[in-house]
Amino acid sequence: MSETLEGLIIVEITRDEAHVWSTGVERGTKPETIHAPSEMVHHHVREAQHHHGHHTDHDNAVFYESISAAVAPGSAIVLVGHGRGKANEMLRLTQYWERKHPTVAEKVVGAIDSDLESMSPNQILAAVRDWLDEDYR
Repeated sequence: MSETLEGLIIVEITRDEAHVWSTGVERGTKPETIHAPSEMVHHHVREAQHHHGHHTDHDNAVFYESISAAVAPGSAIVLVGHGRGKANEMLRLTQYWERKHPTVAEKVVGAIDSDLESMSPNQILAAVRDWLDEDYR
């Protein structure tokens, strides 16, 4: 049952921002919002990869470090993202943690692929509660 996972942190991540819930999964719980650096937001991913690779990597590091600081107090992390294509930020964040913060990477207990554009924050929390009830062991 979802109430049994102490210290759970939820991270909903897209290329432009992350929402971090560190206070529970109940309806109405408010996330902290972390925005990607503005250079990252204004460039198309492919353009950034071809023309500004090093700068974008630096911007990703700033973004990912902010998320890392937000999740550090937690004991378990569930990621929510698009989970497909070259812009799979869940995968990029996980790989970053594996390289730079292995103790954070070890806290990831699950990843949920969702159509984030069509989901409200309460629907994201509901998806995490469903995942915890059905898939978390």
